[in-house]
Amino acid sequence: MLTRILLLLISLCGCLVSGKVHASIKNRLGTGGNITLHCQSKDDDLGVVNVSYGDEFGWDFSVNAWGSTLFFCDIEWENVSQVPGLRQNQERYHLDAYSFPRDRVRCQTQCAWLISTEGIYGLNGRTGLWEYIYHWPF
Repeated sequence: MLTRILLLLISLCGCLVSGKVHASIKNRLGTGGNITLHCQSKDDDLGVVNVSYGDEFGWDFSVNAWGSTLFFCDIEWENVSQVPGLRQNQERYHLDAYSFPRDRVRCQTQCAWLISTEGIYGLNGRTGLWEYIYHWPF
């Protein structure tokens, strides 16, 4: 009997927390600026994908009942930008594309990221505005 009550409580909590989320990463590095992404969670490896300028890579997932869902991506590109001050070499960065504690309000159903020469922008689902989240350390 106690086991049934616990399972019922867990399933009810899961209904409150586990919604569907669409995550996406948009490439806005500039013409010819292709990025390579390797995104994964503890349970799901989405593989390595190449994203051309102007395109995006996206995936859908459910938030777990414990509120610990985390998807992270390694982002890599050949830095051949015409932007002054940027050196030409292979750049590699890590991005938590969805972290429940950070994104549960900002990304209720959609967690969109934009990779640009300035840095990384995140779409705030509550305001509909792109927010400058991270600047490149060069």
